[in-house]
Amino acid sequence: MNEYSEAVTRIDVNDYTYHLPPGRIAYHPSDDRDAARLLVCRQDRIADGFYRDIHQYLDGDALMVFNDTRVVQARIEFFKETGARIEVFCLHPEKPSKEIQTALGQGAPVQWHCLVGNAKKWKGGDLVIRHPGGHFTLYATIERKVGDGYLVNFRWEPSHIGFAEILGQAGKTPLPPYILREATVRDKTTYQTMYASKEGSVAAPTAGLHFTPGIFEKLEKKGIKTAFLTLHVGAGTFKPVMTDAIGDHLMHAEQFAVDHQLLSALLDHEGPVVPVGTTSMRTLESLYWLGAHIHQGNIPSGETLFLSQWAPYEWKGPLPAKKEALNALTMWLEKKKSATLRGETALIIVPGYGFRMSDALVTNFHQPGSTLLLLVEAFAGEAWRKAYRHALARGYRFLSYGDGCLFFK
Repeated sequence: MNEYSEAVTRIDVNDYTYHLPPGRIAYHPSDDRDAARLLVCRQDRIADGFYRDIHQYLDGDALMVFNDTRVVQARIEFFKETGARIEVFCLHPEKPSKEIQTALGQGAPVQWHCLVGNAKKWKGGDLVIRHPGGHFTLYATIERKVGDGYLVNFRWEPSHIGFAEILGQAGKTPLPPYILREATVRDKTTYQTMYASKEGSVAAPTAGLHFTPGIFEKLEKKGIKTAFLTLHVGAGTFKPVMTDAIGDHLMHAEQFAVDHQLLSALLDHEGPVVPVGTTSMRTLESLYWLGAHIHQGNIPSGETLFLSQWAPYEWKGPLPAKKEALNALTMWLEKKKSATLRGETALIIVPGYGFRMSDALVTNFHQPGSTLLLLVEAFAGEAWRKAYRHALARGYRFLSYGDGCLFFK
């Protein structure tokens, strides 16, 4: 690493925290999505508003970019004959395909990397779930331990049913660990954006939970454009930072997909770009760096792209303009004769990062000492501290089901 990147990795996570009383965490969603409160922070100026009025705070030539991933019912609850409860949390697929959307459409058998609750009670053999309507029977077997999880083999009868349908019937909504309650049937709808369409996430892109068809109509009337990308959110988004120095924290890579239409929209757009959610922001910023590497002559050999955690901080030489990077990415995609750009990003955004694609950010209030809070500091600077103090004093609701913010760079 160079001197700059080494300074970045020494950032002390303990400097990016605040006191969050448990009573300020939103354990349930708002009754009306667009009635959630919206704190608007432009440098040191703060205003209180509501999501339904977000169009009033944005310029008419803005482009808002949303993550259209869909949360899968990834938590499966098994019971042994002894009555022991074992929970299997499906994280990402291993066999026969590692591509999430492909894997979810496949029939039996499949293998996934999972977290297993009460694993000590699972001493070999099958765990079984028989659908009450006789629709299917699901079997799970541990292959082996891998890191902090396990490889789990699933099979079911009839075997032609896609795994997504099996999870939809047998699984539960994977609510974040700080929502201290069991998931309900209602969560299958409320912990899902209204525009979710691409199955594959184990956590919702929560900044988008508050958007409704009515809000999209207001955005359209003002001339604000909207576009979509896909980043499948992994459980790593809730992984606590256990180290003092951020450089010792390992980010999990997450799969993304961006179609040619979005790349063209970004190339043609002259106004501000506003990602909705940190997942949208990380994907947009990843596009720049992937394009920058191709522009520099580092041509990927495979069909998918990968951006490492510290790639932007290790860059050497002059940086290409945004349009140069996007053009390089577009040309690479066209040479592949593909309409969709697929890849993985482990990008971490921390104070000192130079934003290339984002001019404002719609996001929720994040956990103290989290990588997401470091991202907010990187984008909004010290203003987030004043904003969070204001929100705590004014009764805002925090975290996934809570209210949100609109930060300007």
